[in-house]
Amino acid sequence: MSVIAWLSTKLEDGRITCDACNQHCKLSEGEYGICGIRKVEEGELRLLTYALAAAINVDPIEKKPMFHFLPGSKVFSFGTVGCNFSCKFCQNANISQYPKEHHHEVIGQSLSPVRAVELALEYGCKSIAYTYNEPVVFFEYTYDTAKLAHEAGLKNVYVTSGYETHKAIDTIAPYLDGMNIDIKGYSQSFYKDICGASLRPVLDTIEYAHKKGIWIETTTLLIPGINDSDEEIRSIAQFQAALDPNMPWHVSAFHPMYKMLNIPPTPFSTLQRAYQIGKDVGLNYVYVGNIDDKAHETTYCPRCGEIAIDRRGHIGQYVTNHLIDKNSCPYCGTPIEGVWS
Repeated sequence: MSVIAWLSTKLEDGRITCDACNQHCKLSEGEYGICGIRKVEEGELRLLTYALAAAINVDPIEKKPMFHFLPGSKVFSFGTVGCNFSCKFCQNANISQYPKEHHHEVIGQSLSPVRAVELALEYGCKSIAYTYNEPVVFFEYTYDTAKLAHEAGLKNVYVTSGYETHKAIDTIAPYLDGMNIDIKGYSQSFYKDICGASLRPVLDTIEYAHKKGIWIETTTLLIPGINDSDEEIRSIAQFQAALDPNMPWHVSAFHPMYKMLNIPPTPFSTLQRAYQIGKDVGLNYVYVGNIDDKAHETTYCPRCGEIAIDRRGHIGQYVTNHLIDKNSCPYCGTPIEGVWS
């Protein structure tokens, strides 16, 4: 379904600039944005995937991954085709890159914002996640759904590469409760050559969304020989610790995907090393992902070191929440930061 992509501005020269993401595409009649799903038709920028979901699932919230956000709850998850990045390691390239690789064809099944909220409630979910591809590229669809979700008592989560403009964040902030934002690496060359983007806008998005009061968790996929040096890992951890040491950081194992099939999986020793670096620079909550590692996916109280939220499983989905009064360590009473209700 095609609708006007209203997060846009008409320019004096007749082009239209897309205001959703920091690619800042300026498009003439008939042109598509980098995402492949925003196109100028008859003088209007249009979103081609409105109410057209390419992937729909009910997941544990821990899969997003969000470990300090309604732990142990179910989240209704959906996404469309299209993406404003071109990551060579994308695990969902079959949908994220689909329009670019199929002559701008869009695919999916009908899922209106109203029906998405209905299904989330029917399945006993406490939140809706906009995920699988980059949510900001189908911004108007996420906005309409998130607004209805809030009215129904559901929370909303973006699982994102962090390329939202301030305008996009300002617009959806009243209805957006959480974000998991990728920090894919810490060099401009990595972002340019591997992802088709830039580093600084991602860091700016994290800083800005955090100031807006949205709960933020970050994820770094560690790719052997590409972004897993001590220097790069430490730079990511230091950036985050300086912003907020209580912001959870997930370091995840890479598995050969898409255009990086020649790269081996991430060794467990690399994940352990990243975990320790994160803790050493002052992050209170560091987690290891994409493997089954109970010791490094459990939440420990930063003051007394006792278990506050016990997790196990490949994505930490088996959860025992020991917090008392919704947010406090059961042993020493220290508040554990997050969204608990």
